[in-house]
Amino acid sequence: MGRIVADRIRTAGIDCGTNSIRLLIADFDPASGRLTDVQRVMEVVRLGQDVDRTGWFAPKALERTLDAVKRFGELCRQAGTERLRFVATSATRDAANRSVFLDGVRGHLGVEAEVIDGLEEAHLSFAGALSGLPDGLEGPYLCVDLGGGSTELVLGANTPSHAYSMDVGCVRITERYLRSDPPTAAEVRQAADAVDQVLDSAARHVPLGQAATLIGLAGSVTTVTAHALGLDQYDSDRIDGAVLTTGQALDSCAALWQATRSVRARMGFMHPGRVDVIGAGALVWSRILGRVALEVEACGRSLERVVTSEHDILDGIALSAARRAG
Repeated sequence: MGRIVADRIRTAGIDCGTNSIRLLIADFDPASGRLTDVQRVMEVVRLGQDVDRTGWFAPKALERTLDAVKRFGELCRQAGTERLRFVATSATRDAANRSVFLDGVRGHLGVEAEVIDGLEEAHLSFAGALSGLPDGLEGPYLCVDLGGGSTELVLGANTPSHAYSMDVGCVRITERYLRSDPPTAAEVRQAADAVDQVLDSAARHVPLGQAATLIGLAGSVTTVTAHALGLDQYDSDRIDGAVLTTGQALDSCAALWQATRSVRARMGFMHPGRVDVIGAGALVWSRILGRVALEVEACGRSLERVVTSEHDILDGIALSAARRAG
């Protein structure tokens, strides 16, 4: 792979999480340090299916994911990508048979899959979020990257000052607690209590009340935002940089976790692969919103708005690939 066009570096990042695998091909401008998108692709492959329960990747999950990796590799070759970084996160950290997956990635892409820890995941998410941040937002920023198996909290201005990774996410919470359709009040309470306990630990590592701007990242948050905006179909341009009141975000969270799967499936903005896990994602996001609001209030201010960003760890991965020595 090798291509540099007009002093720009054709770079690519692949983010393989618990629920989805995503590819960003972009041109990196060394002078400005910014990316210009060439192509973004997302597939829901559910690599982390049952990993929380069994500790192993399921054969079908591996097959789905490696098929997507093969397709992504072909897209990178067609685009003339010069630098590529493949990052695997929560599910791969937890799976005992991850070597099978890592070997498959190497075979399809010719690069090593990097299984990163939660703190590096948090730092990449922060870098990606700031790369596409709208002008005029006040720091420090609290970025929340809500994934399938883990959720990262990162606080900082230009660079992270505090970070923490929580073992809660939309797939993990669904599989552990939200088994009914719709979930029962007891299931919701049990799930909320579990998230709150992890947030207690997070608050000892990240001073949540210092946040001037709360930024939500990844599919659960963008789906909640699509609901709050009343979209008939998913629209990245309207979702990226959208500013909601805390009340709007909380109302949409509640509507999504209270809905049946059949009702959610009929929502025009809903990706089919999120139908069964968005209730848990919305519940996790609501607990984080509530906790941050309380912590900010304790510092004498109020959390009135929350920003949604389409720029996240995927952008951070592509940026880090571009900045590595060629």
